[in-house]
Amino acid sequence: MLWFQGNSMQLAKSSFGLFLRNLSASKTTLPVLTLFTKDPCSLCDEAKEVLRPYKSRFILQEVDITLPENSAWYERYKFDIPVFHLNGQFLMMHRVNILKLEKQLLKLEQQGAGG
Repeated sequence: MLWFQGNSMQLAKSSFGLFLRNLSASKTTLPVLTLFTKDPCSLCDEAKEVLRPYKSRFILQEVDITLPENSAWYERYKFDIPVFHLNGQFLMMHRVNILKLEKQLLKLEQQGAGG
């Protein structure tokens, strides 16, 4: 049911568009947690399970170090996976350190909120 007329309808449309843009922008401001992995990797599978409760707070990007285009990462991390970077910066390796992850996520969230 529409009850807006003339300029009011236009204002409602532009406000809704702004709302959608802000919603979309907030989604893109989630930090990116990069998991350097390979298949199979049981420690990587364990790490992903540990991360499950936090999945709404970051975007998980997996990088298979065995692919030809990732050979530099393979040389760097072949004996250390899983390895995690948060927003392009090294965070942790071998196992998930929840305290470290939580501290860095809170820091980024506070920065994003203007804190």
